[in-house]
Amino acid sequence: MIRPALTALAVGIGLTILLFVIFLWLGPLFFLDGRRPFEIKFTLAGLAGLVSGIVLARWRVMVAIGGLRAAALVAIPGMLVMAAVGSHFQVFFPALDPALDKVFGSWMLWFYGFMLIGGGVACPARRKQKDDNDKTEQGGWQ
Repeated sequence: MIRPALTALAVGIGLTILLFVIFLWLGPLFFLDGRRPFEIKFTLAGLAGLVSGIVLARWRVMVAIGGLRAAALVAIPGMLVMAAVGSHFQVFFPALDPALDKVFGSWMLWFYGFMLIGGGVACPARRKQKDDNDKTEQGGWQ
């Protein structure tokens, strides 16, 4: 039980580093003016988080601890680090307008929030429990 949890935390740290590097190098491309690009980026952040959560829930290493727990353990390092980055946005991203810290924080919340949703929805243990309940209700198991 410890090994999958440590694996999930390690994946979370790696994902945090990846997201930070992406924003460090490609940050100016994320903050384009206009309503449509803004909405598209929020949608993409949600979809990326949802897909990440579903993939984590179905990853064989993470099945032992459950999809939602795995997604939470992956999200914890990122949420903690990105909260600190958001509060010192200008220090970490000097090329970007400091007023964009709110947008950055919102994107991170969308990403990690949808990751948790994906992990909870796609959890194989939860699906198995639901299947067992359905069989019991239909009289399949006595």
